[in-house]
Amino acid sequence: MPILPQEPDCFPEDLLNQSVILAHKWWLMYTKSRQEKQLMRHLRKHEIWHYGPLIPQRKRSPAGRMRTSYVPLFSNYVFVCGENDESRYQAICSGCIQKAADITEVDEFVADLKQIYNLIHLGVPMTIESRLEPGQNVRVRSGSFAGYEGTILRREQETRLLVCVRFMEQGVSVKLEDCQLELIG
Repeated sequence: MPILPQEPDCFPEDLLNQSVILAHKWWLMYTKSRQEKQLMRHLRKHEIWHYGPLIPQRKRSPAGRMRTSYVPLFSNYVFVCGENDESRYQAICSGCIQKAADITEVDEFVADLKQIYNLIHLGVPMTIESRLEPGQNVRVRSGSFAGYEGTILRREQETRLLVCVRFMEQGVSVKLEDCQLELIG
């Protein structure tokens, strides 16, 4: 049972499926500690387009019950999209922002967000990877992740596909078998 009900992490709900977002401006909002959901509530109230991926986190309570909470995939980050600087201004007026940065490579950035969005909705367990390491670029050729592209990340005899948000130098990884991958380039 969730501690609190899950809140929307994307506004509008189909934001990443709209083609117009490639022509809009994007900003990376670095929030004050534990203010991501508060910022997203403020943005929804003002109908400002945004995405702040949330993932379920299950923990056992001291009494032994399983609790589910929805935590930000990228701590302290929310992505804001708008036609003009008014969206950025409204986000900053929330009082939740420490820093705002322009995202310049919008096409690549949106492609990365779409991959992460799709991985979250597949419901696979994810591991947050906070530092990117150089590796081979690969494409998944079979299984439920067919077509995804990312970087190989090896850890303790596991092969993990790293899907990253290049602008932030952070990403998530999923465990895959070597036979599912093919090298790109």
